[in-house]
Amino acid sequence: MDVEDLTSLLTEEDYPYEEDCIRHPYYLKSWWRYLEFKIGASPQVRFWIYERALNELPGSYKLWHNYLKERMTHVQGKFITDSAYEAVNATFERCLTYMHKMPRIWIEYCQFLVNQIQHTRTRRTFDRALAALPITQHERIWKIYLQFVKEINVPETAVRIYRRYMKLEPGSVEQFIDYLLKVERLEEASRLLVKTVNDDGFVSKTGKSRHELWLQLCDLVSKNSTKIDKTIKVEALLRAGIDKFTDEVGRLWCSLADYYIRQSHFEKARDVFEEALNSVMTIRDFSKLWDAYTTFEDSLIAAKLELQQTHRNLSKEEREAEEAEMDLRMARYEHLLGRRDLLVSSVMLRRNPHNVYEWHKRIQLYEHPQDIVETFTMALRTIDPVKAVGKTHTLWNNFARFYEQNGDIEQARAIFEKAVQAPFKTIDHLASVWCEYAEMELRQQNYQEALSVLQRATLPPVNISKKLRGEPVQKKIFKSVKLWSFYADIEESLGTFQTTKAVYDKIIELRIATPQVILNYAAFLEENKYFEESFKIYEKGVNIFPFPYALDIWITYLKKFVGRYGGKKLERARDLYEQAVEKVPAETAKILYTMYAQLEETYGLARHAMSVYDRATRAVAEADRYKMYLLYISKAAELFGVTKTREIFQKAIGALPENDVKNACLRFAEVERKLGEIDRARAIYVHASQYCDPRVEGSFWQTWHQFEVRHGNEETFREMLRIKRSVQAQYNTQVNFMSAEMLAANVKAEQEDHLAKRRRMGGGLEDEMQALEAQAMSLAGSLGPEEVPLPSGTTSSLAGDSMIRFSSARPTESELEELVRMGSNPEEINLREAGEDDDMSVDEVDVPENDVDIVQLPVPNAVFGSSQPAEGFGARDRLKKKRKK
Repeated sequence: MDVEDLTSLLTEEDYPYEEDCIRHPYYLKSWWRYLEFKIGASPQVRFWIYERALNELPGSYKLWHNYLKERMTHVQGKFITDSAYEAVNATFERCLTYMHKMPRIWIEYCQFLVNQIQHTRTRRTFDRALAALPITQHERIWKIYLQFVKEINVPETAVRIYRRYMKLEPGSVEQFIDYLLKVERLEEASRLLVKTVNDDGFVSKTGKSRHELWLQLCDLVSKNSTKIDKTIKVEALLRAGIDKFTDEVGRLWCSLADYYIRQSHFEKARDVFEEALNSVMTIRDFSKLWDAYTTFEDSLIAAKLELQQTHRNLSKEEREAEEAEMDLRMARYEHLLGRRDLLVSSVMLRRNPHNVYEWHKRIQLYEHPQDIVETFTMALRTIDPVKAVGKTHTLWNNFARFYEQNGDIEQARAIFEKAVQAPFKTIDHLASVWCEYAEMELRQQNYQEALSVLQRATLPPVNISKKLRGEPVQKKIFKSVKLWSFYADIEESLGTFQTTKAVYDKIIELRIATPQVILNYAAFLEENKYFEESFKIYEKGVNIFPFPYALDIWITYLKKFVGRYGGKKLERARDLYEQAVEKVPAETAKILYTMYAQLEETYGLARHAMSVYDRATRAVAEADRYKMYLLYISKAAELFGVTKTREIFQKAIGALPENDVKNACLRFAEVERKLGEIDRARAIYVHASQYCDPRVEGSFWQTWHQFEVRHGNEETFREMLRIKRSVQAQYNTQVNFMSAEMLAANVKAEQEDHLAKRRRMGGGLEDEMQALEAQAMSLAGSLGPEEVPLPSGTTSSLAGDSMIRFSSARPTESELEELVRMGSNPEEINLREAGEDDDMSVDEVDVPENDVDIVQLPVPNAVFGSSQPAEGFGARDRLKKKRKK
């Protein structure tokens, strides 16, 4: 469509805009207003206006950008071979004559060409854009440029373009490497990886560490040995990684072996596996290598078997050679499987060569004597006693025992002689070696040799330092309790009385005796009829050791002395017991006091025994005091009669803790009941009731209930119920007081939070008072009317009409009159049948709903006890008498 035709399309409404554009051709707003007015016109009209505007304003980016956008929108949906595309391309070229510094124009032009699938023209346009734009804008072009070269799938072109990009952005080398690996350009990828790994200043943009890059390089060179750069020394590279990255040693060793396997160097791969198995430090790496090694050997055997099946027409010599090679591979494979335990042991010992337990396990793996001797020798040379994990002396002892079991006693003695001169961590280890040395001589029935060995071991050094700290254990061994105890046992069995006594005296002289040594020495003297000498040893023992170590010595000493002399030396025995109980702690005093009292019962005076028991009740620990009082009471009843126990019971009730007072009172009351002292028994029950909560100690109240049923009357029974209610109220008050305090604290916290919210929301004083009243009501509701703590004599206003009232233990006069009219006895006791629950709770007693006036009544006669005789012997007799009247 030519210009005349376009002009004919103008209407009268366009004339003002045309006149404005003619009058102001270099004013952008005039042209822009014209284009906005023609927003609904045909594309040809708008393009004609854009061309006229750009002819006058060729440097306007706004006009060019919108013009190109509309032209690209106009060609959408058409085939890329349409001439309209070429027209748009020409428009872009004209635009770039003026807008060549605008990156947005270049980007849209390049993307437009990419959609036309004109690769060469697009690549050249990208190059023109990079040449025209400043360096600061190149990143925007390279982003779509690299995406373009990846999509066209022309590796040579893409690689060349990536090389140019590396000159601008060398830090994006990982992107280049990934592309090279994708197109299998492994030679250049390996070179770039080596360069990247060797660059200490390289920082990965993808977050990879140098460790990950190194592992990627190792996998690359090991799995693609024929495709990588020949200048790369793969073995040196992988060994450097093994030395540098200790946490991936097994994986890198497997990569190196895999490299040789892919090159068909099987013997070299086997050498690599063997070297790796003998150098790894962890079981995890060993497991990886073991699996890879066994898989490799298994695959070789499978390949050989498959080859034999395919080549069946072989000569006899060739077949024999194939079978020999197959046997060799099978033998090699079986040998590898048989060495697994030894290889694992080697890994554990490389990890810690001072582990004694692992050396013992390794020795058990060998069967040949020469291998066992070499392993023992290597272990003793390797282990440092200070760093050793386990007991070093066990290796020396087992080494000597190995020679002994094989009949070479002289070599076993030689091992022990070296062992006693070797360094050890503790004295006990060296003492064990000397004891094993002597035991070996005993097994060989060389008794004098065994004694001479122990004499050498216990011989003090010539120059004895006062401070043995820092000295080798060979200079401290003469003070080993274990060694001296063994020496004493051997002397008792093989030596004479004098030599054995000398050994024990030397132990005491060196101040290394233990309570067991003292007991053994005294028992030895007693066996040889040196009784007084044994008692002297006991005396030394109790003077050397304090309690509680001296307890066993005292017990044995006192038993032996009393068993020896009985009552012949009673005063001396008493002195010994007094010395024993003088310093004995309370935790262990019971047994000594009991033995002392038994002595007095058997050989002394009964009153002395009672005195000992009385002292024992004050000397023993609180946990044993109740049992001691029971023993005291039983002995007093046995020796002096039951009446003597009253005084002891009273002392016990005053001295025992509250947990034991109840049981003592029950026993005391039972004794008084059997003696016929009913009032005394009732008074004891009253005293004990203050320690017995009815909700917990139901057995106590049941016992008292049965007592009153059998021996009491109505007044005493009512008194028991009143005491039960008062005790329960006392415990309830304590619990409620604690609960009220906790609840009040919670309510106060809630109240403060509520008032704070009210203040923040602008609430007034009236709202605060309402909140306080609500909190008070909630407190009263949660406690209940009967649980609200109130002062004495006040009533509750929080719980409605319910009030705190007193309950009388006796019926009122009106209630008695009502009962008389009904023909019932107001004072009759409801005796229950057998099997019914005799326990009466507080809820079973009627509580009047209204206030009860307190009625003054005469004191019942039962209150005065036995001082004033009652009319009958019990409630049943009195009730029968009333009914007759």
